[in-house]
Amino acid sequence: MTGTGTAASVTAASHQRLSLVRAFGPIVLTAAAVALVPLRYGDSRAAMGVAVTGVLFATYAVAFNVIFGSTGQLFLCVGALAGVGGFMSAILGDRAGLPLLLSIAVAALISCALGAGFSWLVVHRSLDVIFTGIVTLAFSLGFSNLVLGQSNWTGGENGLSVATGSNSLLRDQIPPFYAMLGLLVLYLVIYRLLQLSHIGWAFKALRDDEVAAELAGVNVARYRIYAGTIGSAMLGIAGAVWAHSEGFIGVTTYSFGNVDVRVLVMLAFGGIGTLLGPVLGAATFTVLDEFLISFAQLRVVLYGVVIIVLFLGFQRGVIPALQGVIDRVRRAGRHRTRA
Repeated sequence: MTGTGTAASVTAASHQRLSLVRAFGPIVLTAAAVALVPLRYGDSRAAMGVAVTGVLFATYAVAFNVIFGSTGQLFLCVGALAGVGGFMSAILGDRAGLPLLLSIAVAALISCALGAGFSWLVVHRSLDVIFTGIVTLAFSLGFSNLVLGQSNWTGGENGLSVATGSNSLLRDQIPPFYAMLGLLVLYLVIYRLLQLSHIGWAFKALRDDEVAAELAGVNVARYRIYAGTIGSAMLGIAGAVWAHSEGFIGVTTYSFGNVDVRVLVMLAFGGIGTLLGPVLGAATFTVLDEFLISFAQLRVVLYGVVIIVLFLGFQRGVIPALQGVIDRVRRAGRHRTRA
């Protein structure tokens, strides 16, 4: 009996380790691969700036994936929520004299509260995807006008120089990249932990069929507010870190056209509701942006053509398409084995 119990314990432990590897292994491998970028481009400030921007947009896409990919709430204010984090952190640090980390934390709490408020509104007004997008888009456009109008605080059209953090490693050439990468890894771990928890089960039920989820006892209102709160806090932190590492922010830094459109395209291309879809989408379109710079005025046309071709080839996103191919290969292998 003792030997049998010991064998069962060993088997259970090995299964648990294997589950952890499967759950978090992709994150470790992705982080290791991205961490090698400075080895190739670390000598170029311009190239490292592009790399940092790419990782920043990956963090935006992961945060948006928590909100939209998990519960179907189309928040078209990704840039605005990040901008609230960026501008508030800069103002709190420069004007109120708060320490760097405290100013980021307070700014993130404000973004978090706004996101929770939007989700509460969506739930209690029973807004569908389209109306949710309209309401949040109105906030996004209003935020841009607020930044332009409150020039004493935000710099208006001239932008705002951010002094807080100027003496930190965030203003060096390579450290900002690893700071953003660390934030991205943290977001991916949080996303995976959510997937593995009861919250992730509720998110999946909501995404698949909201009515069936409600009938199964899922508190739709609660879990939508969870998603809006968590995702908005992520956006606020990322926007604040970017403000302090860049040292200058303006109305276009967090504008709808510069942030939301790109994040939506990146997430849709990589795969909505997948772990690494946001990272793949951000990497692909960051490289594509740089490649098309040399085409000058034809850049926008070529960018549109490439997007159309990519989305026609991967209608559900690249990650789901690859998973489908792998599943078909496995099924074919099993049929051959049986035969």
